[in-house]
Amino acid sequence: MEEPAKDQTNQSVESDPVEVGVPQSLARAVLSRRSEYLRPCKIRVKVGTWNVAACTGTDKDLASWFTEELDTSKGPSTVDVSNDATPQHSTRQSSEDFEPTRSGRGEEFDLYVLGLQEVVDLNRTGEYMSRIYVDNGPMEKWTAALEAALPQGYQLVASEQMTGLLLLIYASPTIVPTISNVSTQQVGTGLLGYFGNKGAVATRLVLGETTKLLFVNSHLASGAGSAALERRCWDVGQILSKTQFDPVVIGGVSDDDGDKIGDEDFAFWFGDLNFRLDGLPGDDIRRLLTLHARGEYDLSNDKPPPPIEGDDGIIVMRTSESDDDTTTMSSMHSRDHSFDQSFDSASSLPDPDDFPEDPSQDPASLQATIDSLLPHDQLRRIIAQQKLFHDGWKEGPISFLPTFKYDVGTFGLFDTSEKQRAPSWCDRVLYRTRKDKEGHDKKIEEMKEAKLKDAEMRARGIEEDDDVLFSYDPDTDGEDQPPKTASDGAYDEYDEYDINETGAGSDDGSQDQISLDFYTSHQRITSSDHKPVVSTFTLNYDAVDPEKKARIHAEIAFELDRAENEGRPGVTLIVEGGHGQTDGVVDFGEVGFFETHSCSITIANTSSAAASFEFLNESQPSEDDAGTAKWLKTSFHRPDEAGTKSKLGASVTLEPGETALAIIEARVSEIPHVRALNDASCKLEDVLVLRVEGGKDHFVPVHGTWLPSCFGRSIDELIRVPEYGIRKFVKEKNIQGTITYDWDVHCSAPRELFKLTEAIQTVAERCVADEAMLEDMTLPRDPGWPLDPSTWTMEAAKQDALKAALISSLDTHSPLGDALPVELLSTQKLEIYSSVLLLFLASLIDGLIPPHLWAKLSIELPNLAALPQTAWPDVKNHILDLLSSSPSHNIAFVFLTATLARVVTELTPATQPSPALGALTRRLSFRPGETEATRKRRARERRYAELVSPLLFRTSDDKDKAKKDRERTVLEMFLRKDDRS
Repeated sequence: MEEPAKDQTNQSVESDPVEVGVPQSLARAVLSRRSEYLRPCKIRVKVGTWNVAACTGTDKDLASWFTEELDTSKGPSTVDVSNDATPQHSTRQSSEDFEPTRSGRGEEFDLYVLGLQEVVDLNRTGEYMSRIYVDNGPMEKWTAALEAALPQGYQLVASEQMTGLLLLIYASPTIVPTISNVSTQQVGTGLLGYFGNKGAVATRLVLGETTKLLFVNSHLASGAGSAALERRCWDVGQILSKTQFDPVVIGGVSDDDGDKIGDEDFAFWFGDLNFRLDGLPGDDIRRLLTLHARGEYDLSNDKPPPPIEGDDGIIVMRTSESDDDTTTMSSMHSRDHSFDQSFDSASSLPDPDDFPEDPSQDPASLQATIDSLLPHDQLRRIIAQQKLFHDGWKEGPISFLPTFKYDVGTFGLFDTSEKQRAPSWCDRVLYRTRKDKEGHDKKIEEMKEAKLKDAEMRARGIEEDDDVLFSYDPDTDGEDQPPKTASDGAYDEYDEYDINETGAGSDDGSQDQISLDFYTSHQRITSSDHKPVVSTFTLNYDAVDPEKKARIHAEIAFELDRAENEGRPGVTLIVEGGHGQTDGVVDFGEVGFFETHSCSITIANTSSAAASFEFLNESQPSEDDAGTAKWLKTSFHRPDEAGTKSKLGASVTLEPGETALAIIEARVSEIPHVRALNDASCKLEDVLVLRVEGGKDHFVPVHGTWLPSCFGRSIDELIRVPEYGIRKFVKEKNIQGTITYDWDVHCSAPRELFKLTEAIQTVAERCVADEAMLEDMTLPRDPGWPLDPSTWTMEAAKQDALKAALISSLDTHSPLGDALPVELLSTQKLEIYSSVLLLFLASLIDGLIPPHLWAKLSIELPNLAALPQTAWPDVKNHILDLLSSSPSHNIAFVFLTATLARVVTELTPATQPSPALGALTRRLSFRPGETEATRKRRARERRYAELVSPLLFRTSDDKDKAKKDRERTVLEMFLRKDDRS
């Protein structure tokens, strides 16, 4: 691959300027600066086409015409022709017949593109229908033949077979790395307008990440009549409309749509296009061209020319020919031979007048004959009529004999079959650049605008001739006039149209993007009834320089990153307080049950843009997944000048330079979470995510050290805790998780229950005493006080702090009275003790009455709720007997019920009302002899049973109303004062 002298600007990958700071992909930003990392390149492309007519041995001729060319400086007559009188149907010329040279110039090509037709026999419909699924044998055969003929290192870029059509593309080692986006499509236009016996195989590839190349190998409908011509035009229309390639992906950026024919930079359309010669007798064409074939390609100038129907075996004429014509052609070439001899002689120099004139000006020359036949070529005619291939397509000058139809195995012998087809240039190579097509499209638009202008002028009543003096421009008028259509008489003058008139060079003086180097057929190949045609091109284009692209990629990545960081909102976090020394980590230290710990984080907007942020929602607690329990709470505050803090919402927006405080609170308050922490199935560890809108998220690790608690354990665990408390016990013995049965039992029931029940009984007595001594103190008369949370008089925040202090005292076996402030009212103390007792009972894993004990009670006393109250004393004894199978649970149950019964007795007034009020009370009571005091006591007993019974019994069904009634009855039975009243 070589570099041309000038850069090329017409490339297919369009790009727009990139505005720094605009959000976009890095790939698109790099693509926008594509012009900065391109370098001019030049490659040579060789295109070959051949209809092999399904003949055997054609693959053996491939190297002689496609990869090795004759030395064209010797002219076509250098081919050695055998003197054998009999026509030889050989499919391979001897290597001694000619002197091959590499590529005609001693050079190799960067791309070899081979298009073959009729690689399988499709003459009979039955055979064709059996080949709907392509046989891979021909592809393997031709691929092997081409790879054997190519220089070392060439790699296959594309290979596609559609029935008889085969397209092979090979690239040199220097070009292969620059090829991408190879896409190949098939379009069948044969039988029923669909099958692949006719149609095209097209391949699109991208060269150097910038330039799209298109190669179309087609085989159009056959036949010489007007109907066949129309069918060929229809075939081309189908190929143009149905060919759709995959989207091009460059640098990670994909086109929105796939390419169609016409979207490429360089296009090559070749194959057996099957266009014929019209308006001339076939016999005359064959006779005239046979004479030229014999004269132009006969090497035996030192021998008498063979007769028309002679026995030399080279030219065998099956039609009548005059001796005068033979003599004329022989004399002409004899004269040429003598000229060669005189020119080589050292004794004399030729006279300048003896040099041959331009062959096209010599009426007897082959080129003159070709020029006289080309105006009758159907392809040129339909281009002139703007029916087909008129949108920028070009063809090299034809200076070779027609490529069809020859007798297989003969040299220069046109069709001698019964059909005797007229010779034609069926095999062609057309090419086009993007500039050629754009030029055509521009002319079409100008014509439309001119017609529109004319219509407007006529509508205004202005004749076209009236303005001719004023609208005439001598610099532009008369140029680039479109060719006439068939209705304008173009058919009579189509011989003046030149298919290459637009391809001589660029009108702006710049270097051509493509140049045709060579265009010819190979007459010496006799293994098919078609002659192969080759065309070589030099392409100039801009390709990506990988080193420059990598450097620009790094520059853009750095610039985009810098611009993005400057424009993005950002905050800085400073953790204040806590127990750890690690920056950015919130460490709450030791955390006990119900204790509240807090830590503040200063959040400052250190960016140049407003920053909005919020903490993502923490996971909610669940019974099934205690480890994800919610134990952290976040809130935002803005400190003011007075030092107070005003609470902000869940989302905060700070302007550049502003600050805010984030308060992180930690509190373990849920029983499932406590149980999970006690048995070491989870830890106090979490990560808070501060989401900054449009900026970078901040992750704040949070952790604490759990202090073991007596809450959330079973009675069997608690009776094994020594007198000094569970925290010290677990730490000293290094117990991880639950307390197993391996440890000794230290008490008959949980000490924590003893302490709580004793404190509640004592404070209840104090409350009654305070009410009697203090005038401004009155105990709540609600029957559920102090066990009913709705009757508590202390605010929740203060209650939680005192509750945490009592729990800590229980865990450390410290005096409960020391945990509460001295100034606290006795009623408030009773409420705090009661709330902790209820929490303790609810946290017991097995409860005071485990499921197996409750199962025994249910069996022994199935109709417990229906028993008369007079039978309750005996039933109580029976229940205690049943509970005695589990002494620790039995003792704990007795302690609790005794304390609750004592509280009921203390809090229910024992004084009798006045006689008149007593008589009224007796009349309103439900039972004869029941006093007001008794009624109040019964109400408190029943209410206490309703509040506490769900916490004592552990059963599988918590929604069974009958079961709940039985549980309440059992507890109420033990709270009832045994006075038999």
